[in-house]
Amino acid sequence: MKYMIASDIHGSAYYCRLLKEQFEKERAEKLILLGDLLYHGARNPLPREYSTTECARILNSMKQKILCVKGNCDSEVDALVLEFPIDAAFCILPWEDRTIVLAHGHNPPPCLAKGDVYLNGHFHVPAFEERENYIYVNCGSVSIPKDGSPHSCLVLDGRRLLWKDLESGGIFRRETLKK
Repeated sequence: MKYMIASDIHGSAYYCRLLKEQFEKERAEKLILLGDLLYHGARNPLPREYSTTECARILNSMKQKILCVKGNCDSEVDALVLEFPIDAAFCILPWEDRTIVLAHGHNPPPCLAKGDVYLNGHFHVPAFEERENYIYVNCGSVSIPKDGSPHSCLVLDGRRLLWKDLESGGIFRRETLKK
């Protein structure tokens, strides 16, 4: 199965549209959203074309394809306008010979085994690090990237991880999950 994974849209209708276009171009089976969908947060600037209602409309148009976990900026009010569940803290995804734990930015759960993947958003910086007990992956941020990283999403296809620049559509990083 092919997944597109994204986080931290923060209400940017502009980047939400680019995300939808990239998702359709990729022909991924599911779009996994790792939280912070509509609200920009008190510490973030307003993102380009900030419109929570337009973001909700775009995301709702893909509701059958979306799996989502809750971010620190997501609220009960957001759940009232989104037509898919957003309240889960974690999502467990069995993947080939390992487990992928999806979250916004919480600490990784203690159930991770060597080779399992902990994948999150929240920090707005793409990452891939082999740690002692698991592999840490961050998909970056759709609308408010940090540390000079591009507006991004991640494609998980088999063992390949491809970070995509939403503005150019190009791959800016690739990694492989080893057996």
